Amino acid sequence: MTRIVDYELFEVPPRWLFLRIETADGTVGWGEPVVEGRARTVRTAVEELLDSYLLGADPSRIEDHWQTMYRGGFYRGGPVLMSAISGVDQALWDLKGKRLGAPVYELLGGAARDRVRVYQWIGGDRPTEVAREAERKVEAGFTALKMNATEELARVDSPAAVEAAVTRLREVREAVGDEVDVGVDFHGRVSKPMAKRLAAALEPHEPMFIEEPVLPEHNDALPEIAAQTSTPIATGERMYSRWDYRTLFETGGVDVVQPDLSHAGGITEVRKIASMAEAHDVALAPHCPLGPIALASCVQVDACTPNALVQEQSLDIHYNETSDVLDYLADPSVFDYEDGYVGIPDDPGLGIDVDESHVREQSELDVDWHNPVWRHDDGSVAEW
Repeated sequence: MTRIVDYELFEVPPRWLFLRIETADGTVGWGEPVVEGRARTVRTAVEELLDSYLLGADPSRIEDHWQTMYRGGFYRGGPVLMSAISGVDQALWDLKGKRLGAPVYELLGGAARDRVRVYQWIGGDRPTEVAREAERKVEAGFTALKMNATEELARVDSPAAVEAAVTRLREVREAVGDEVDVGVDFHGRVSKPMAKRLAAALEPHEPMFIEEPVLPEHNDALPEIAAQTSTPIATGERMYSRWDYRTLFETGGVDVVQPDLSHAGGITEVRKIASMAEAHDVALAPHCPLGPIALASCVQVDACTPNALVQEQSLDIHYNETSDVLDYLADPSVFDYEDGYVGIPDDPGLGIDVDESHVREQSELDVDWHNPVWRHDDGSVAEW
């Protein structure tokens, strides 16, 4: 039996935090524990968890470690703690797969599919030139896209604001045709009355789904919004455990759940959320505008999850201005996309080879990403 003997954390551009855990036999596992814009806060939480519970421990007891990290503190849940747990959990699964010589999906029951469909972002935070970008991404081989629906909206906004969102989606649909799926992200920046109007107005252009139509604290409004449209509703990137999702499933109005494997408890917890979703006839589409370790974790879960629908990935996303998802891999071909799909990495663990020297080099840079603070015309704070 080996033991965890060391760990390191690396803040790297554009906005990621990587965790390296090493065992006494020299095996290294990687995780990606981060809250975008709060990397340093999560870093401290990871250090507390590892120093308190895991240094010197047997890394193979993943479920027990998860329970200890979650239940060992009187105060539980939330984005910071769950993101810290997520990255540690990813690294433990990476270690287990490497020590047993198998990819993680094999340890979770084996493949339920041969490849995983992915989608590509277009348009940026304030969506512009979406039709042109959509054409380029389809030419590159993607069959599914996602775009933000709007920029900031007032709680009750003008018909022109609704029409602008409809026009963008219509232009994308006209540019790429009906065989390409287009998800539309409301990003929680839309109030309930505007979400109802937008959902109905966008429906004729058949989005793949509308994402986070309201903030998660208003999930009780989802059935009312769903009643306005036949478009599938997706949500969940700002939900952090199976207990959050239990309430969502009880409320209803959701068709696709989007837990983030770097926020919602890692591989261990998202597998449980996926099973809960399957029992409610709800699809899984993990949230992942993050780095290669988070993406690898997602693909391992997608591979063995029957109700997995499509996978977000961050190649060329508007946040990645200085570094991109492939830059930190010794072999970027592991994430080659073909016909809108990615193959399932079958190397041991998470299936990727992290370029450690590049990680160390980039961690020397000053990384201090925070999301923008938007304001309405009257000066009040708007949802980003």
